[in-house]
Amino acid sequence: MAIRLFELKLPLDHDLESIPAAAARALGIGRADILEWSLRREAIDARRKSALHFSCTVDLRLRDERPFLSSPKGIKLGPVPNNGYTPTSPGREILDGRVVVVGTGPAGLFAGLALARAGYRPLLLERGKPVDERALDVERFWSEGVLDPESNAQFGEGGAGTFSDGKLTTLINDPRCSHVLEELVGAGAPESILVSGRPHLGTDTLRGVVKGLRGIITGLGGEFLFSTALRDLRVEGDRLSGIELGGRGEIRAGALVLAIGHSADDTFAALAKSGLAMTPKPFAVGLRIEHPQELIDVAQYGGFAGHPRLGAAEYKLAWHGQNGRSAFTFCMCPGGEVVAAASREGCLVTNGMSRAARDGHNANSALLVNVTPEDFPSRELLAGFEFQRQWESLAFSMGGGDYRAPAQLLGDYLRDRASVRIGSVEPSYKPGIRFANLRRALPPFVASTLVGAIPDFARRIGGFDRDDALLTGVETRSSSPVRIVRAEDFQSSIRGLYPAGEGAGYAGGIMSAAVDGLRVAEAIIGRFAVPA
Repeated sequence: MAIRLFELKLPLDHDLESIPAAAARALGIGRADILEWSLRREAIDARRKSALHFSCTVDLRLRDERPFLSSPKGIKLGPVPNNGYTPTSPGREILDGRVVVVGTGPAGLFAGLALARAGYRPLLLERGKPVDERALDVERFWSEGVLDPESNAQFGEGGAGTFSDGKLTTLINDPRCSHVLEELVGAGAPESILVSGRPHLGTDTLRGVVKGLRGIITGLGGEFLFSTALRDLRVEGDRLSGIELGGRGEIRAGALVLAIGHSADDTFAALAKSGLAMTPKPFAVGLRIEHPQELIDVAQYGGFAGHPRLGAAEYKLAWHGQNGRSAFTFCMCPGGEVVAAASREGCLVTNGMSRAARDGHNANSALLVNVTPEDFPSRELLAGFEFQRQWESLAFSMGGGDYRAPAQLLGDYLRDRASVRIGSVEPSYKPGIRFANLRRALPPFVASTLVGAIPDFARRIGGFDRDDALLTGVETRSSSPVRIVRAEDFQSSIRGLYPAGEGAGYAGGIMSAAVDGLRVAEAIIGRFAVPA
């Protein structure tokens, strides 16, 4: 038997070999009484700015564990949980056609990986390009303002998260999370993500990991088709029989994992015509805000700011107004940049991105306000996409019609006046910015909610409301505006079709999407026999 020691305090300068001695001191035993140990989690505890430290979780095998079967006073202990990932055993139903995965974001890749490991030789379809080619298209868009609607920050291998901070944190409590991290390490991610309290990859590392996952899947018999979009479904009665692909004819599909992401509005329109049950859902819209990273470091770490073991500081804020609206920060990117994330011509969308080192001068985050289907322009099923297009098109015009983004200093936004020059915060957005009044860039309730929230955020992050913090608009792709209805067996109203991930409305980030992809793959594996 082994025990798990929680909240072991260690100084910022500790080294790995000091952990067992510190654990022994905490337990009141000798170092020799610890036979084996492993670090499970290491997180920064910054609640007291004068006494920053690491809070660690350590698994221990002791010479005598009997005194610790219950937690002594002042020590938090527990048994080491047996929550390793157990693959699903194959079912018996015979597949009538291939297992197909549409979309190669986290949900699609991890569904494909689980299916490939189980011997199903899945076919993975991606409307965009492989990640290296995609990265070239994205860089061209950022430098020259030339958008490829099929290869951009939304569409292509790896999904939208490929051009992000690559955060691997999640609020879901699922043993599959550890399995996802282990698979990522196997595909090339650093082992540090296995113990970090706030693991992230950064866009540069994530691109290599995406290729690593593809290599594992193809090595197990899976197949990828890029630049191949789903155009229509073939349905017999209430059951999927096949799919129609753009430029590649039809494929007979016995099971289809639909992991298309949150931006494929044309695909959602085709799915709606096929009779697939969907429902509008809330999401959020807002702006990006940039501060000097040094300001955030000092606000979060006080006198320890700049310590090499801390890295760039993060924040996460929320405020609830009296009008039923909430404002919150989302996808915070330490040492990162604001990026152009459009996928439609004539529309402008922002997002945030960091590299693994998080060594940029600015910190940025989305400032979002909740939107409900009652805010949409109609009661039509896909009216949420129409809502997005309305404000993205306006932002495109406000930026000058060449994918420069409308921007405004925070002080001017709060005072509802025009900005004329930047302050000390240099804009990171490419292809560039154009000053505009962002109070007009989104519905009035967004502006009023943000104006109410900013002072509260500034009380928690000193300097958050500095006049020369830079706002850039607009951010409209926080999550999908629709949910594809699915039952407890993970199938949709069309039998054989399994919605998955963020676009289907069942995840919100890399980790939760990957886990959802695994769960959907398990449902398929548990139902169908492995193809001969």
